[in-house]
Amino acid sequence: MELLIVENIEKSFEDTKVLKDISFSLEKGKALAIIGSSGSGKTTLLRCLNFLETPDNGKIYVGDELIFDSADATTQKEKDLRKKRLHFGMVFQSFNLFPQYTALENVMLSPKLLAKDRPDFKENKKQIFDDIENEARELLAQMGLSDRADHYPHQLSGGQQQRVAIARALALKPDILCFDEPTSALDPELTGEVLRVIRELAEKNTTMVIVTHEMNFARDVADNIIFMDDGVIAEQGPAYDLINNPKTDRLKTFLSHSNG
Repeated sequence: MELLIVENIEKSFEDTKVLKDISFSLEKGKALAIIGSSGSGKTTLLRCLNFLETPDNGKIYVGDELIFDSADATTQKEKDLRKKRLHFGMVFQSFNLFPQYTALENVMLSPKLLAKDRPDFKENKKQIFDDIENEARELLAQMGLSDRADHYPHQLSGGQQQRVAIARALALKPDILCFDEPTSALDPELTGEVLRVIRELAEKNTTMVIVTHEMNFARDVADNIIFMDDGVIAEQGPAYDLINNPKTDRLKTFLSHSNG
């Protein structure tokens, strides 16, 4: 079942076209890696998926729902886009944790804010918040951070902060978990911590889109890979085949300069 369908997405910043007619799909329970050199459009594509940037052209479907159509203004209302973002859990390369909150509070924050819209919130506030806390603690345990729940971001290593960020993204139960270069700010040892978590999520059939510069990781974890170059999809296909048997000269050149 195709969970995500992207059709003809384009995006420009002033006179520079960053994304050019991007189309792909992603099945439920599969992992898609997006690779390419700096400036190829990878991060912009990810930001368009969850409307941190608004595409200039194209359509985006999640399941049976058309969540964005550049030709239909009714799909672009800001109040609706905020809800549509909930389809996607975003993990940024720089963690983006709130420094004034503990690890546990960071994971609980968004679910608590959303809970206020529940019709039964006033009468069941304590139970709702207790449930949110229990789920947040379970997620931190899944990340191997049970003993860090009460620590603030500055008390955590980069790898620990990124695992808190993953738990925070999972707390909203998104349909698709998105990673934007999740290890680029980490040293090799801490990179391993984060990649292990993502591998475990893949083994649990979590639907994921992963922008990464880790070629070996992309080959071993992703089901499919998209190689972007100069704003276009230059090549795409099954992960192992694409990395080990590149068809285009552009991908061959890119891989020859990548260190895995």
